[in-house]
Amino acid sequence: MIGLPGDRIQMIGGRLHINGVAVRRERVSDFIDDEDGTSERVRRWRETLPNGVSYETLDLQENGFLDNTEEYVVPSGHYFMMGDNRDNSADSRVLSAVGYVPFENLIGKAQVIFFSIGDGEPAWHLWSWPFSVRWSRLFTLVR
Repeated sequence: MIGLPGDRIQMIGGRLHINGVAVRRERVSDFIDDEDGTSERVRRWRETLPNGVSYETLDLQENGFLDNTEEYVVPSGHYFMMGDNRDNSADSRVLSAVGYVPFENLIGKAQVIFFSIGDGEPAWHLWSWPFSVRWSRLFTLVR
């Protein structure tokens, strides 16, 4: 959850801005994605929100599709959500798919990753599961 009702949210040059102020971020060690048998390095950042909450984000590509957005103003009774994989998350920045999340849709805090499928594989392709399921993520705790 990045934005509360009334907040202004915008991505500028890959940096998250809340109410006109860039969120503090610092470079941390690269994430090594070796889920598909290859080893890909992905830039990783630690962002710290104005309230002190800190988390890591991934940046797959410079100047990605959602790295420069319009300014979003979170409507009353709604919240703005963003995924940690900033170049591969259909989140509130995609108004036609997710958009602002109504309060009544918030039912609890995520605590466990129950199931995880690799990029581009629909979950209903059961026959691809031996290869597409990200086994190392199943049943891991969300911090």
